[in-house]
Amino acid sequence: MSTRRFRIEWKGTSDVLTAIEPTLGEVRAHARALAAAYNDEHNRAMMGHDPMTEDDVIEYFADMARDGGRAFLLLRDGALAGDGDLRRIADGAAELAIMIAARDTQGRGLGTRFATMLHAFAFRVLDLRRIYVGIVPANLASRRLFEKLGYRVDDSPAARAYADEETDVTMSVERSAFEAAHAAALDQIAIAER
Repeated sequence: MSTRRFRIEWKGTSDVLTAIEPTLGEVRAHARALAAAYNDEHNRAMMGHDPMTEDDVIEYFADMARDGGRAFLLLRDGALAGDGDLRRIADGAAELAIMIAARDTQGRGLGTRFATMLHAFAFRVLDLRRIYVGIVPANLASRRLFEKLGYRVDDSPAARAYADEETDVTMSVERSAFEAAHAAALDQIAIAER
């Protein structure tokens, strides 16, 4: 895994949200909880993937780092809330993926706030110009989340390259549009090397 890791923090009125690029040891410490979240029947259907073991989770994070991606553990008041990553980073663009683990915390704005933090990192640290997402058509909650962030449906060849399946909905957002729409939130987000 990369030796240069970052921490993103957003102090809200009632909680502290933190996204960390983890060490392999930190991934191991959370692998069981992440595997359980990935394997939750609803989460798995919305993400469109096969079941994962703890070892699969560890391997996923290691592969992400080896391939130049940036994977984060998402923490709410210090407790694991999910994970997110920026992958296939090239030519000023990347794909974003995010998962809020516990079903009872989904749909309450937590994913939107964590995604905003990852965008701050992508645009301010990685200096990306555009971010793409590929969404399973049944995952209406993810689509709403990304629409709140300013994403629009994008069927361009560049966007479709990020689709895992032919039926996936692809969307994108440009840096300037995102920063203009979320300037106040971005001012509350601190990013530092760990």
